[in-house]
Formats: sequence, C-alpha cells, structure tokens
Amino acid sequence: MSLTPPTPKPARQPSLFSTEAADPALADLAGLLAGPGEVGRMGGTARISVVVDAAWRVHVLVAELGARGVPASWEPTEDGRHRVRTAYTSMLAPLARAWLRGAAKRPPPRFHLDGRRLRLWAAAAGTAEPAGFRLRLGPADEQSWPVVRAALAAVGLPAAFVEPDEGGPAFRIGGRRMSRLAELVGERPAAAPVTDWPGPRS
Repeated sequence: MSLTPPTPKPARQPSLFSTEAADPALADLAGLLAGPGEVGRMGGTARISVVVDAAWRVHVLVAELGARGVPASWEPTEDGRHRVRTAYTSMLAPLARAWLRGAAKRPPPRFHLDGRRLRLWAAAAGTAEPAGFRLRLGPADEQSWPVVRAALAAVGLPAAFVEPDEGGPAFRIGGRRMSRLAELVGERPAAAPVTDWPGPRS
C-alpha cells in the first residue's frame, strides 16, 4: 500500500464537544497504550511504538505525534504491517513511569479516556464493522482490559468484549453509542477511509 500523503480536506469548524476543539497534549498518548501501543524505557527516556495494519494509520499517527512535539518514524514489519514509533525522549518518561510495572504495561490509578485519547486509539487500532466499531487491544495486556473497559463506560461507551478467536482481543461499541463515539473522536482525518472512522459513511 502506498504511503503517499493524501490531499488535505477543507477545514471545518469543530463542535465544542469534538476532540478537535482541545489542544493536543502528551497525556493523550495514553490512548495508544489503552490499545495495542507499547512503551519502553531507556535510562531517563522512553519511547512509544504501535504496530498498525494500514498505511493511512501511519500518516495520521505521525501527524498526531508531531502535533504533540514528538517526532515519529515508521518501518515495515515482516508480516506486511507498519510499526510507528517515537525516538527515545525524556518527554515521554512520565508516561512510562505511570504505565509500567516493571516490564508490564498497566493503566495508572484513576486512568480515564477522553476524546483526544480515543481519537489516537481509533487511528491506531479502530475498525468499523456491521455491528459497530471495534477498538483493538494488546494481546498480552489481559490484566489491563477491565480498567480500560471501565474507562470506556465512564465516558458513555459501554463495550462488548471481542474474544481473540473472533477477531479480538478488542472492545466493540455499537448501537446508539456510535454517535457518542463519533462525537468524542471528532472529524475523520483526511487520510482515513470513510468506512474506517466512526460517523457518517458518506
């Protein structure tokens, strides 16, 4: 799949409730860690990486990371996907301290989700399907799933768990909650296909 940048869409005034109305922050990267993102430490620095399944996700994540002052790069994986990762930087050290228990990734106390965090999770690992919208999880993060599920419910997004043998692990948001998800994550990024983002399909 080509990684040629797409043509930008015309600007639109965001809703007051949209993630686009808020300023980007490093704390938003917790949305990647709620999903399949990984964080690693080296000395007083840290790096975040996530493997994605489509080129459009690379474009969106590199732009989102750059908007938060964190340059990112990407490389192909052996299975045909793409790994997006930041450089090691002290800017990400607080996030690593909050999320790592030894080498294990765990949500920090009082973990919560908001529109900006959900937007990054959707960009990295969200998939539209007939039953709703699926947010992929890290397969080795089983102990984190209940906390993340509770955080989804707290923002009005109760989710069903998708078992690994059914295309998961993931959480599925469906029914009337889809409009709530679309409101939270904001306008579709220019690079994202219409069918792969919460909201209208046309």
